[in-house]
Amino acid sequence: QVQLVESGGGLVQAGGSLRLSCAASGRTFSKHAMGWFRQAPGKEREFVATISWSGGSTYYADSVKGRFTIARDNAKNTVYLQMNSLKPEDTAVYYCAAVLDTGPAIRSTPYQYDYWGQGTQVTVSS
Repeated sequence: QVQLVESGGGLVQAGGSLRLSCAASGRTFSKHAMGWFRQAPGKEREFVATISWSGGSTYYADSVKGRFTIARDNAKNTVYLQMNSLKPEDTAVYYCAAVLDTGPAIRSTPYQYDYWGQGTQVTVSS
């Protein structure tokens, strides 16, 4: 069982930056692939980024590539999402997710994750 708690959301102007954190409980964090998703009002939850259990592989949605960076610190049981050059269309609730996986597969759909945090709101004003 893994419990996830996101933090770092807030209100920022377009062009600004935020760093989201997701703290995980449990001793097996390093064996989990991690992902970030987001959901805007009236829209489906969409993939943002994922990182492998070791941190050696990352994958991004086209909409955030070059602006967002996912990273993890297994010693701290934490995954991060650095968001730069934010746009109003990035406004959403951001969720982190985890799945027990030490393989190479890229997991970019919500159905591929077993554990979810409660989300943190990111609002980008124009």
